[in-house]
Amino acid sequence: MHRFNLLTFLATLLYAVAVFASADNDVSILAKEAARANNQSLLWGPYKPNLYFGVRPRIPNSLFAGLMWAKVDDFATAQSNFRYTCEQNEGMAGYGWDEYDIRKGGRQTIHDAGNSLDLTIDFVKVPGGEHGGSWAARVKGVPREDASPNQPTTVVFYTALEGLGNLGVESKSDDPRGFEGDVKLTGHTSDLGEFTIDVTESESSEHPVHSHPSYEDKPLDRTLVTSLTLPPEHTWQTKVALFSQMKEGVGEYIQKYGAENPPPPPQVFTIKNAPGDGNAHLVQKVFQGAFEFDILFSSGSAPKPVTSEVLTQEIASASTAFAERFNKIIPPQAPFNSDKYVEFSKSMLSNLVGGIGYFHGEDVVDRSAAPEYDEENEGFWEETAEARSRAQPILEGPKELFTSVPSRPFFPRGFLWDEGFHLIPVVEWDTDLALEIVKSWLSLMDEDGWIAREQILGNEARSKVPPEFTVQYPHYANPPTLFIILEAFLDKLDANKNVSTEKSPEAITERLRSVYVQEPELGEAYIRSIYPLLKKHYFWYRNTQQGDIKSYDREAFSTKEAYRWRGRSVQHILTSGLDDYPRAQPPHPGELHVDLISWMGMMTRSLRRIAERIGETEDAEEYKYYETAIERNIEDLHWDEQAQTYCDATIDEYEESVHVCHKGYISIFPFLTGMIGPDSPRLKAVLDLINDPEELWSSFGIRSLSKKDEFYGTAENYWRSPIWININYLVFKGLYDVATTSGPHQEQAREMYSKLRTNVVENVFKEWRETGFAWEQYNPETGKGQRTQHFTGWTSMVVKMMAMPDLTTAEKTGHDEL
Repeated sequence: MHRFNLLTFLATLLYAVAVFASADNDVSILAKEAARANNQSLLWGPYKPNLYFGVRPRIPNSLFAGLMWAKVDDFATAQSNFRYTCEQNEGMAGYGWDEYDIRKGGRQTIHDAGNSLDLTIDFVKVPGGEHGGSWAARVKGVPREDASPNQPTTVVFYTALEGLGNLGVESKSDDPRGFEGDVKLTGHTSDLGEFTIDVTESESSEHPVHSHPSYEDKPLDRTLVTSLTLPPEHTWQTKVALFSQMKEGVGEYIQKYGAENPPPPPQVFTIKNAPGDGNAHLVQKVFQGAFEFDILFSSGSAPKPVTSEVLTQEIASASTAFAERFNKIIPPQAPFNSDKYVEFSKSMLSNLVGGIGYFHGEDVVDRSAAPEYDEENEGFWEETAEARSRAQPILEGPKELFTSVPSRPFFPRGFLWDEGFHLIPVVEWDTDLALEIVKSWLSLMDEDGWIAREQILGNEARSKVPPEFTVQYPHYANPPTLFIILEAFLDKLDANKNVSTEKSPEAITERLRSVYVQEPELGEAYIRSIYPLLKKHYFWYRNTQQGDIKSYDREAFSTKEAYRWRGRSVQHILTSGLDDYPRAQPPHPGELHVDLISWMGMMTRSLRRIAERIGETEDAEEYKYYETAIERNIEDLHWDEQAQTYCDATIDEYEESVHVCHKGYISIFPFLTGMIGPDSPRLKAVLDLINDPEELWSSFGIRSLSKKDEFYGTAENYWRSPIWININYLVFKGLYDVATTSGPHQEQAREMYSKLRTNVVENVFKEWRETGFAWEQYNPETGKGQRTQHFTGWTSMVVKMMAMPDLTTAEKTGHDEL
């Protein structure tokens, strides 16, 4: 079969687009080809973000690989110090991607203070062939300053095959002392074809030497390989497999030398050299001091295998390309354009994109459709709790999802409302990647239009989740943030309407990330392909999250446009994403939630724009009707004149509709979702609330709840004072829109925009510098990072904030529009 690389294929594709895109059937064919080219470019990656380093393709039941390591100078701590899965508080002084491009690769550094080791992992992808190309990684370790320069470290490379195919060691060594030189594994699957994996020997690395007689049996300057046959559902339990092998070896050492004369730790914590057949293989090296070796995956369909020399070239090329692209696409703007902020922004973007994973497996769903789940009676939360306790959830799937994760150690799975925020920087960096992720999420939709808000696919994902949170409920919603990304895509298509596209090689390479923007016909074909799912999803929200206006004689423009989150308990509405934010007490089936009607307004606006774009005129008119009704009902149902803010509504003991006002993020949701514009009579009150240091404003960002609220900082205090970067971004974006539009509040918004931008970015940067991590939330009094560390999901939105214009400069030069 003729072999060609991805770049050549894409060039051919784009030439065909230029010539034939006028015909609908040709556009359809080309859309499929563009998707195919995109898939080839994205096939391989470090798509097991729950691991410090874990590589797999976007193929279910396929090959995967990972890395484990530990300092082995002490019997007491060596076993507990083995690193594999990312964990909270594991003795890390920071870790993550310094630079990473999902289509080329990048560099990850791991500052393992607990193991006195700094680890650098360069990962690159090499296009070519018919199976997504090849990939390679270079692993370097250097003892930290507080370590002995000769400290012993053991490193284990692990690879396994979950499904059908074969995987084995090519050169089987009968020598129990191990391999000298490189180790080569070979394999084949129907999706990947033939492939090889070379784990190289490094001539510059040193290995421990000791006088214990066990050294003669197993010199530590050799590579040890153990082959295993594991049940496919257990192949992910790598650490268990490794410890099982080591335990067996420890038993043999004790039997041979006695408990009073054990070998030194570097010797004890080794596996047998037992290469052979199996679906899992452990490759172990033991080093003294600094070390380096390569892992080279070569696709059999590629023009030539990957070598260490090729890897060296690709590492340099990937780094240069990343820097050039970053400076072109999303560089920090003043006052954040100095080197330290550029480094920070690169790291945050790289960790966001480097946290993208591919997940597959079954999830747990309650399909009982218990009538109590409608939450129609007073005391409904007790009824729903009882209904959940008697339900018998089922396994559904298998399913698959391509998604970024909020936090590699704590939340290594997909979250629906997080994802839209994750993709805000990504859609700028790599539009086609963002659209690929949106499409993956939409593919999870059931026949009713429901997408589970938390994606816990397979046993490996479930191992990180308490059992009480694993079940998903088909009447539970989540903020529809993916529509933010679809609106951003529409903006890009509109901006590119009259832009002629270049045909140079450089432009063609760039198109791999923006085919759907540079070729509007393909962009519209993409939108048209997902439109039926978007429409179904929208009406699922309207049907399942409807609020009650008629039963309580509420006066409003529309008798239908009111919404209430299902899944409420006394203190929480987890489905809203704002968990413990104060709501009506006690809960009532007549509640109406201002955040949800605002989300529905944003969703309706997005869908109306999409329908207009693809010529669905009748649908667009219908959405416009809903949109107008929602805008009017936000005012009629949720504006409180006395409190001068937007509030939830509930029913009091006299069966009257009343407002429940807890000033904070909830109060400003119509502003956050763009449902009130620069000319709104409510805008001044909203801006003053945000800007008041006794209410929401702080030196580190916008608080989630007003300092004056009785519940400020109380109980769980999850959304009752802390600063969250995703909501701060929405505030920031809303301020930008007002600040760049002529109107009575333009100057106030401009000043607030500039101050908020400085406060948020400076604080997240300071904490990153001091702790080595981005954090889930930030303390409103001290600015300290809190809760989950390495939260490089929506906290990475500071990248977008840094890249937006400095309006203080615009003010000095007198420009009103940017």
